[in-house]
Amino acid sequence: MKFFSVDSPLYRFLSRVLDILKLNFLWILGSLPVFTIGASTTAAMSVALKLADDEEGYIAKSYFEAYKANFKQGVPMGLIFLVAWYAVYLDFQLFGAVKNNPVILLIIGMVSVFLVIIAMIYSFSLLARYENTVVRTIQNSMDISRKYFGKTLILVILVAAEVLIFQYNSTMIFLGILFGPGFIIYTVAAVSKRVFLQIERVNREGE
Repeated sequence: MKFFSVDSPLYRFLSRVLDILKLNFLWILGSLPVFTIGASTTAAMSVALKLADDEEGYIAKSYFEAYKANFKQGVPMGLIFLVAWYAVYLDFQLFGAVKNNPVILLIIGMVSVFLVIIAMIYSFSLLARYENTVVRTIQNSMDISRKYFGKTLILVILVAAEVLIFQYNSTMIFLGILFGPGFIIYTVAAVSKRVFLQIERVNREGE
């Protein structure tokens, strides 16, 4: 039946879901030592960028090739953001623990969340797609977040919605374990790719 053919929307959808399931498993596997979460995220983002372009290929092979290629930069980048998020967590913990809940701590926490998000949102996709230093990659993420604020806001809302959906109940939490990080990485990659192509087009026109 045409409905179940390889060219049908249903088949393509189920195939993409299966790809994301594989990608999610590989991301978890590569992140198990925790300190390698940056390398694993960069590798997963590299695969997701290809999926966003409907490029066919072997998920596992592409992942491990990208993991090896980005290990030296992915690890420190991941550690930078782990430390940053832990600092944000400590600030909010301090806000809740200190008597009278000083407003300044709340403001610092909210500003910190904003800064970490714009620094991180494009960093791993940038590292997966372009050659650059870790510091410059993070700076570029912040620059892109400001310049393309509308697209960035939509991306943040989409990711936040996915996180909330996967925490809705026990069933969604289970599905979140199976698919959650993979879906989030794919979402970031899909939006990032559109932004990168726009930037590349503008740069070509400016030459």
